[in-house]
Amino acid sequence: MQAINQPRSGFHLFRYSSPPEFYRLAGKAVPAFAALAALLALAGLYLGFFVAPTDAQQGEAYRIMFVHVPAAWMAMFVYVVMAFWAALGLVFNTRISAIMASALAPTGALMAFLSLWTGALWGRPAWGTYWDWDARMTSTLILLFLYMGFMALHSAIDDSRRADRAAGVLALVGVVNVPIIYFSVQWWNSLHQGSSISLGRAPTIAAPMLAAMLVMALAFWMYCIAAALTRARAIVLERERGSEWVRALAGERA
Repeated sequence: MQAINQPRSGFHLFRYSSPPEFYRLAGKAVPAFAALAALLALAGLYLGFFVAPTDAQQGEAYRIMFVHVPAAWMAMFVYVVMAFWAALGLVFNTRISAIMASALAPTGALMAFLSLWTGALWGRPAWGTYWDWDARMTSTLILLFLYMGFMALHSAIDDSRRADRAAGVLALVGVVNVPIIYFSVQWWNSLHQGSSISLGRAPTIAAPMLAAMLVMALAFWMYCIAAALTRARAIVLERERGSEWVRALAGERA
């Protein structure tokens, strides 16, 4: 019997694991995600600073949460996604998986730093101190160190494949810190209050506040995708600089 040839047209997911195909697809996706991030950020900041009511206890100072909380969410989420890509790279030895893990690390570190910085600014009027070594603050600081350790370890090894494997193992080990951050308020005494938004119960904040928070979270999400894809394209070019398709691309731009 003759084998039946499958049609070559249509969408083939594994096709985009090829560096040139990934580079082309990411190049088309980045402007869309960047534009969405800018539009959603403008809408979220307007809702948060001009529509949401003044908090009865904290006054106007609480509005920093519209940056702090989405940044904290994304710091945790990006780490989980980074660990996922690192695991795929370790199991299947795929180049794009390891590249995506490396591309996500700086963005995740930025989100962790932004979360800590805005948290300190919010903590001063709310608690009377910029910093307290409570469980959530400390575990978020550890998260920042994990991001920095991932990047430092990767850059310390010259061979990219060995660097991908070593940093990938570190990412998988560090992922245990994410649930510690999330549940720290429930497990230990903390200055932080319990979550105002939960899947198991109705939100405990006013509807305009909730709308602003969710729009800002979407804006941060779109930004993280755009930033990671932009960085991934740069890593692809660096690692594939000796290949024919990169030389052809450089010739087109010359």
